[in-house]
Parts: sequence; C-alpha cells; structure tokens
Amino acid sequence: MTEPNYQELKAKAISQPLVEHIYTADPSAHVFEGKIYIYPSHDIEAGIPFNDNGDHFGMEDYHVLSLEQPGGATTDHGVALHVADVPWAERQMWAPDAAKKGDTYYFYFPAKAPDGLFRIGVATAKTPYGPFKPEAEAIAGSYSIDPAVFADDDGAYYMYFGGIWGGQLQSYRDNSYSSSHQEPSAEQPALGPRVARLSDDMLQFAEAPREVQILDSDGQPLLAGDNDRRFFEASWLHKYDGTYYFSYSTGDTHFLCYATGDNPYGPFTYQGRILEPVVGWTTHHSICQFEGKWYLFYHDSILSEGVTHLRSVKMTELVHQADGTIRTIQPYRD
Repeated sequence: MTEPNYQELKAKAISQPLVEHIYTADPSAHVFEGKIYIYPSHDIEAGIPFNDNGDHFGMEDYHVLSLEQPGGATTDHGVALHVADVPWAERQMWAPDAAKKGDTYYFYFPAKAPDGLFRIGVATAKTPYGPFKPEAEAIAGSYSIDPAVFADDDGAYYMYFGGIWGGQLQSYRDNSYSSSHQEPSAEQPALGPRVARLSDDMLQFAEAPREVQILDSDGQPLLAGDNDRRFFEASWLHKYDGTYYFSYSTGDTHFLCYATGDNPYGPFTYQGRILEPVVGWTTHHSICQFEGKWYLFYHDSILSEGVTHLRSVKMTELVHQADGTIRTIQPYRD
C-alpha cells in the first residue's frame, strides 16, 4: 500500500488546524462573551496498543481554545481540568462539552471510573476558560461517552450522550449495565443515543435518560446493519429555523450525518451527510452560529501524518440550503 502524501493532503484540505502546538480533537464550540470558545479533547501519545475499544485514546486533561473571529489567531487558555483533580475518575478524559447558565459555566466530560465504566462528570467555573472545579461524584445515572448539552429557547437544557464499542452504550438496556448485552444484530433497530433534561442547577439529570430514535424516510428505525447511517457516537443538536437538527458520527464508516425533528427528544428523521470522511479513523464535530453564519468544527489526523489518536481541530463554514437541508462538505479538494 502506498503511503499517503500528507503534504499534498494538507494542501488539499479546506481548512487547517486551529492549533499545532498540541493535538486536539472532538471540538465542542459555543459563543460566549462575544467569542467562539472551543472545548476539545487533548490527544496525547499514551503508549497504549490500538484496539477497537479505543484504549489508545488515553487523554488526561482538557484545554480550552478561543477565537475572536473565524480565521483569526486561536488562543490556548491552558489546562482547564486534569483527571488527577477529579475524585471519581481514573483515566480516558474523552470528548467534552460546555454550557452557560446565569453567571456560571458548566463543563461536562466523560471518564472511566476505577471499575472500568464510563460516567459523565460536571465541573464549574466563573469564566468560559476555567479552570473548572469538578463535582466530587459523577452525575447520578450517567453512563457512556460524548456529552453534548443543548439550551432550548424555553430555558430548558438537555444532555445527549452515548457511543457504542469503546463507549460501552451496547452494554446498557433501560439505563442498566450488563456485560451480557451486545450490539443488536444487523436486521434489528440500531441503538440510539440517550437524552435527559438537566436539573435546574445543571449538576444532575432531572429525569431518567431515554433513547433517541433515528428514523428513515418511511418512519422506520434505522437498522444496526445500516452502518452508513446508523448512530455510533458524537451527538450534537442545533436548532435552525424552528427545526431541531440532530447530528452524529457513524463511526466505522466515518461519516458525519444528521436527522431532523420538531422536538428535542426526537424522533429524528435521517436527512443526509454533513461531512465526508477525513484522514484518521474517528470523526467528531460540533456546529455553532457566529455573527450570522454557521460553522462546522471537526478534526482530522493530517498534522500527525495519519496517527488516528493524534488529531487536530479545524473549522469551516456550514450552509443550510433553502429547503432546510445541509450542504454536504468535502474535507479535501479534488
């Protein structure tokens, strides 16, 4: 197999890394205080062998990035939270998110507890860049990975979460874990992400998490064997022109897809792809609006020359077309 020419790929890329002094991935972007703040994973070379559970993604802390304007210089605000500061967490600080309510900023993150199970924690600060002070315990009833928090127009906040394979979602049924649970067979409905409304203090779930349904155009659930469309990980929700857009990664087929609905709980009907595959195994994103334009934040592994656990955060404009569909983005020019 011919080794890719990464210099050529870099030249063909539609956008370049926001920072190059560290590796960053899984960007969650929000507009706070008139700036774009980005909450990514901080990739490191942990020296752990590759496997399908993602143990080689051995991240230990989080940095916060910010931009005054798209295309401008990116500020790295330094370490905002380290696993050593979280009483309940042992390892693997994976994809986080953040939210603001009142004058407090909330930082949500997954990590493995000493029992080897992922849970989701929360930490707080008075600035969008932290440092963040974690709660002593994980959110009660939380599990799996990839928290994404959506603030609706009525003041309610919802957390979406979950990921199969290394994210352990396949081991849960009715919010209960069992190692005997497995992925559904190909002809069965695919596992969906989870959603729960947050409590008024933003520190707990206000209700039991429920499964989000993603349907095809005939109103039937996407099947587990529909790898090009079914949910794998990386939930995100944004609202445009009164419609809720739920977007996610298909994992082993490397697409970012989206589905639409009229309710934050779903169901959501599959609409298409947002982003075609990037260099590297994973694909993970967020979407936010800034000064009248929408942007997609994503990552690839060009800077590390294809090392799948050493990724770099990027951004590019995202277009909602006249009919409400999202224009599919090609990450590299022909």
